[in-house]
Amino acid sequence: RGAGGAERGGAGGGTHCSSPQGPRAAPGRPGSGGSGGGGRARTPAPAGPGREARTGPRKVASASAAASTLSEPPRRTQESRTRTRAPGLPTLPMEKPAASTEPQGSRPALGRESVQVPDDQDFRSFRSECEAEVGWNLTYSKAGVSVWVQAVEMDRTLHKIKCRMECCDVPAETLYDVLHDIEYRKKWDSNVIETFDIARLTVNADVGYYSWRCPKPLKNRDVITLRSWLPMGADYIIMNYSVKHPKYPPRKDLVRAVSIQTGYLIQSTGPKSCVITYLAQVDPKGSLPKWVVNKSSQFLAPKAMKKMYKACIKYPEWKQKHQPHFKPWLHPEQSPLPSLALSELSVQHADSLENIDESAVTESREERAGGAGGEGSDDDTSLT
Repeated sequence: RGAGGAERGGAGGGTHCSSPQGPRAAPGRPGSGGSGGGGRARTPAPAGPGREARTGPRKVASASAAASTLSEPPRRTQESRTRTRAPGLPTLPMEKPAASTEPQGSRPALGRESVQVPDDQDFRSFRSECEAEVGWNLTYSKAGVSVWVQAVEMDRTLHKIKCRMECCDVPAETLYDVLHDIEYRKKWDSNVIETFDIARLTVNADVGYYSWRCPKPLKNRDVITLRSWLPMGADYIIMNYSVKHPKYPPRKDLVRAVSIQTGYLIQSTGPKSCVITYLAQVDPKGSLPKWVVNKSSQFLAPKAMKKMYKACIKYPEWKQKHQPHFKPWLHPEQSPLPSLALSELSVQHADSLENIDESAVTESREERAGGAGGEGSDDDTSLT
């Protein structure tokens, strides 16, 4: 999902090898590969006699409140292959939760030994790191998009990247919807191989799968993540980290990457504008060549952010034609996903996975030429 999407994958759906979907796109994913049953999400029935129609998203005051609240009993007994969430948060303003108080410093993402749904402090910590400046090196700044990288001294295979983009003419809630809406992501994110939600944990947390294409000739990656999301006043956070699910072991045709912590911070700057920050700390499982890291921060990440912006501009028109009222990330009662106990999951540690040495791999001629096109020439005709 953004690593990212956030979303379970990286920015724009994991366009660079060092960051998985970071919030999953978001964040129903059509399945392939023979894992899980099929099913299409249904639009909820209109309110009946004696039952008030819902006029807005269910309000979650804090992460801790959400963790103790599970929406209606699951309607499916099989894992849904249809990704029904978008890696973005609610579209309506919500009460300011406890998580929106002043940052209290960064809580280390490393060393997690048990699977837990993030609490208010985790969300505050993520927001604090998104806003931090110390220790980050600016590698790109142009046309409202900035990219920073940070070395992780304890392990040379770990890569941290932070991207920020100013979005004019895009409300924060629209960007939140785009990150959550998996069906729409398949229209604009050409790097997605496969993405789908597996199960829900609480009204604002789920588990999902995301695989993405890496720059040739590197091997493609995939990831299983626990994703959670929280409205913070007019702002939103989506973040994830890697877990192990017994029904989705590593595949032979992909390299299983590890999201230590990946996510999005969406901050409203006006009725029709916002700023999005994408933060990823990922172990791609392998010694990557320097050209991959450089290309990710100086070309792929900025291009992915710009592509996301174009997708946001086109989203309202697209959504009007595709189940306009179906937004389970805002209305948990719409979710078709089965529930899952945390005890079924375990933390995915990088040292338990096969390490792939790709440090000597040279960039392909196609990649050097810019692949499908140079910066600013994204092919987004599929959005119409």
